[in-house]
Amino acid sequence: MNRILLNRVYKHFKGDYYLVVDFAKDCETLEDVVIYRKLYEDGALWIRSLSSFQEEVDHKKYPKVTQKYKFELQEIESVRKNFQK
Repeated sequence: MNRILLNRVYKHFKGDYYLVVDFAKDCETLEDVVIYRKLYEDGALWIRSLSSFQEEVDHKKYPKVTQKYKFELQEIESVRKNFQK
């Protein structure tokens, strides 16, 4: 399974980036959900079911997409290491 980590940046298969802020439960269905923030435009918060966040891309519908999952963890290196005191 595609494990989702808190406070990490994920790329959506259509190209935009999101920060996972927290996890919660839907009060009516008790389904696990992911709370995430857009890292563009207004920076709004969104929620999506955890199962949807972890899904693989439908490559029949999107045959040109190379990403395996709808949201994939991004390894972002710090530039700070390049600066000396």
